This record gives sequence, C-alpha cells and structure tokens, in this order.
Amino acid sequence: MTTYAEGDAFPDFTMETPDGGTVTKAHLAGKKAVIFFYPKDNTPGCTTEAKDFTALKPEFEKAGTYLLGVSKDSAKKHQNFIAKHDLTVDLATDAEEKGLSDTLGVWGEKKNYGRTYMGMIRSTYLLDEDGKIVRIWPKVRVKGHAEEVLEAARDA
Repeated sequence: MTTYAEGDAFPDFTMETPDGGTVTKAHLAGKKAVIFFYPKDNTPGCTTEAKDFTALKPEFEKAGTYLLGVSKDSAKKHQNFIAKHDLTVDLATDAEEKGLSDTLGVWGEKKNYGRTYMGMIRSTYLLDEDGKIVRIWPKVRVKGHAEEVLEAARDA
C-alpha cells in the first residue's frame, strides 16, 4: 500500500454505482470532487453523514464540486439507502479486494467495545480539477463535517 498525501495525484479507480453503471477517476476530470468513505449504509453515523452531504449538495454544486460517497456495501444496499433517506449524493461500491479503500488505507483495523475487526475508516478526500488531493480528513467525526468540507471546497 502506498501512502497518499495532500498534493499527490488521486489513484485511478473504477467502482460500481447503484444503477449498475460505473464511476471512474476519468469521470471527475475538470471538476473538484469530494470522495467520502463511510462504514455502512443505514447505520446512524453514516446516515447522518450522507444526509448532511445531500442537504449541502446545491452548495457544493455552486462551488463546482462533485460529491461521491463510498462504502463496501452492494449496489442493491445503496439503492435501498438512497430510497429510504432521499439521498441525492452519488454512491459507489468499493467491494473488490485491493480496491480504492485498500489502496488509500481507509479499509483497516478498527476497535469497538474491545473487539478488533476490519472495516472502513470514515475518511474524506477533496480533489482539485486535475485529480490531485487538496485535503484529507482522516478518522472523521460526523457532526459538522459536511459543512467543514464545503468551506474547504469553496476555498480550493
């Protein structure tokens, strides 16, 4: 695994979308992008985060910034998550072993109530129009996060 830092080119990727299509790094060319990694659809923190980004999507669009949420959940689970919570942010599935979350190191060892397991480490990346990493938020706390990312997108 390579460590990525601010200023680095974001790695190439291809991920499945809920509608059965794909999203790739090439889709982001020429626009800023926020890619937020979250553990699991329909869990309290992940639902709050996705709803917060959905609520601010018009503001991100004004800032010329595309939003993409990523988890290891299946396209079908993403469809249900979108429908249940009226989400308008795009979602993608990173279920492949050695996928984007593995490449970035956001899939890793977690601890909860004394139990150790592998899972998605909530993280967010802001990319510029050239696909370079402008800012990284590792180990995100959900409250106020979408607003903080929006401010950074406006300044980028």
